[in-house]
Amino acid sequence: MNWSNHYIIATIFWFIATVVAAKGKIHRGSTCLMYLTGQHDIIPEDKELINPITHVVLAFVRSEVLLEDDRTEWPLFRSVESARESFAEGTQVLIAVGGWGDGGFSTAAKNASTRKAFAQNAARLVKTTGADGIDIDWEYPGGNGEDYKQVPNSEKEWEIEAYPLLLGEIRAALGPDKLMTAAVPGHERDMLAFTELTVPRIMQHLDFLNVMTYDLMNRRDHVTKHHASTKASREGLQAYISRGAPPAKLNLGLPFYVKWYKTDPEDCSKAETPIGCKTLLLEDPETGADLGRAGAFSWHDTTPGDLEASFQRALADTQYDAAEGASYYWDSQDNLWWSFDKGSNGDIEKKVATILGEMDLAGVFAWGLGEDGTSYERLARLLKAINENEKHMRDEL
Repeated sequence: MNWSNHYIIATIFWFIATVVAAKGKIHRGSTCLMYLTGQHDIIPEDKELINPITHVVLAFVRSEVLLEDDRTEWPLFRSVESARESFAEGTQVLIAVGGWGDGGFSTAAKNASTRKAFAQNAARLVKTTGADGIDIDWEYPGGNGEDYKQVPNSEKEWEIEAYPLLLGEIRAALGPDKLMTAAVPGHERDMLAFTELTVPRIMQHLDFLNVMTYDLMNRRDHVTKHHASTKASREGLQAYISRGAPPAKLNLGLPFYVKWYKTDPEDCSKAETPIGCKTLLLEDPETGADLGRAGAFSWHDTTPGDLEASFQRALADTQYDAAEGASYYWDSQDNLWWSFDKGSNGDIEKKVATILGEMDLAGVFAWGLGEDGTSYERLARLLKAINENEKHMRDEL
């Protein structure tokens, strides 16, 4: 074989390798997953808003339901068929099992027999509903769930090892052709079951991790911070990557809702910046019960009457923390700390451009689609940001 033939063959192999690599790169960042919730079962009519959505997750079926034997009917707020008809052809529809305060996973994971029975019911759920897969939302294996004051983490330590075993049983029951994803904590203090030893095993069974990079300030905190900043979101994602999760299997989470917290007026009024000033006590230190000094509402909801004036001030004078990458407002009149992704000030585009551009993730998801209705301003901004990211990736080829 002469030099010319060697050159031609080498060129062909280079071209094939380049195309394969390019396809892989274009695919990353293209996932756009939306949770559709029973609280806000609303879907945009505008095709430009729904056609780019790649996955829809119906939330929730409680995990306790999958502990029942021989169940063939499932308490869904909307059928998989109805959801599929409402989105573009090819959009994949999954069912989320679990949710905050759900108590069935611990029972399901207890031993080999319970794991197998739960997995078989999960597979039956997917098959009988016609879903494309299942999303496991255990908040959280290993502890720090809603009941963390009643059941200490020391009593849930066994769940750390049981979690990947349960996922393995579910994957075996589903088979390789169905999607299996998991919603996982975005706050490192809650990643008790996600270690350097467990994450590689967990990822063997899953197509995506939907990293809940929101609620990063909650009522367990004592000072103000952003609940979904670019910086904290990046740190949460990086924690999974550092423990063995491939970036191409991670989705960045965005909240389509607003959070508020009552602050200590004496401390915050004297602080140089409201970021990091003291809140009031937000939960009962003995029981963990909500004391009514923090809360959330979606963009679709009517603002609670006692918060309306303060929220209007927050919208009119939204501040942007460029160092952290987050919108916020501290209301000195009512001593309220507001944290949200506003959309109209470009905060969503900045977050998506920074994180997807740097980390080469699978894509993004939001909680939840209907929560942004009926204006869908944040959804539109998110889709624009995804499109810009994909265009940038193509330009790099």
